[in-house]
Amino acid sequence: MALDSSATAFVAFDRVQKSYDGEVLVVKDLNLEIAKGEFVTMLGPSGSGKTTCLMMLAGFETATHGNILLNGKPINNIPPHKRGIGMVFQNYALFPHMTVGENLSFPLEVRKIGKSEREKMVMDALDMVQMKDFADRRPAQLSGGQQQRIALARALVFNPELVLMDEPLGALDKQLREHMQFEIKHLHEKLGITVVYVTHDQSEALTMSDRVAVFDDGRIQQLAPPDDLYERPENAFVAQFIGENNTFNATITAENGDYVDVDIDGGLKATALKVNCGGVGSRTTLSLRPERVALNHDGPNKTEAKVVELIYLGDHIRCRMVVSGHDDFIVKVANAAGHKHLIVGESTQLSWQSDDCRALDA
Repeated sequence: MALDSSATAFVAFDRVQKSYDGEVLVVKDLNLEIAKGEFVTMLGPSGSGKTTCLMMLAGFETATHGNILLNGKPINNIPPHKRGIGMVFQNYALFPHMTVGENLSFPLEVRKIGKSEREKMVMDALDMVQMKDFADRRPAQLSGGQQQRIALARALVFNPELVLMDEPLGALDKQLREHMQFEIKHLHEKLGITVVYVTHDQSEALTMSDRVAVFDDGRIQQLAPPDDLYERPENAFVAQFIGENNTFNATITAENGDYVDVDIDGGLKATALKVNCGGVGSRTTLSLRPERVALNHDGPNKTEAKVVELIYLGDHIRCRMVVSGHDDFIVKVANAAGHKHLIVGESTQLSWQSDDCRALDA
């Protein structure tokens, strides 16, 4: 997916490949355009190629083939320190022998910025991350969350137009991580910088990004805004990787316009939205989100289900059921007034809309 032709890409990967051994490609023909001021997350499992792409953009890895462009100019042969890119790593990479102030001052000294201007820029950056009172401390005297703020401030101190972040919140506990997600998002909005972010945490990607590039096997499987990825996955990998999902293997028995009739393995018949599947007789994977299934409703796709397990999660109950011989069918039931209480071992009726059930690649 490219940007509008009217918008010139600020960052562009043009047919980029990367191999470490000359045989196996870890990045395969990558084409990606990122607009100025956009927050794009590269999301995927370990070994999918996302970090390698970030490292090529930073200049720590070289592309085997293709061009990487920044503001329309190829940067393949420009060393990392001359690309003017801010970088935040998971392990913070702060200099332990320097104070916080000296850590932030270092990239400014490299850029030959005068002392009084340096001091102002350091304090401005610390102020941005609410760490102004910590300029004289050393990294070892700070908590993990404080060190991450300093690493963020150091990436922003020289006012770069592009900031790269590699799993920056991976070492923090859940509550702090969620807090920092919003802080980074707000800083991005306030400063208008372009951010390329790498994570394997899908909720982080959905929370923060303008668009998410889902990587698998060295390729982008889908590039879209977060709600599109979740509501409209284009293939079975994306459907499985983003959010919780019920999947069925099925055979297509008829086509009618935008829909297909299917025989689900185990005997159930259903109608699904035709997204990425073959014709009559071909195999397909059906994808259905747990919150899209209704209890005891008369929908077009009705079936009997047996309750196997109930897990109370506060705002909703997670119900595991047996449907068509599959004992891992999940339904999320809102914990709301007027909802029927389910009992383990009992049977109930389920239904779902055909539009919510996507027929994808087998």
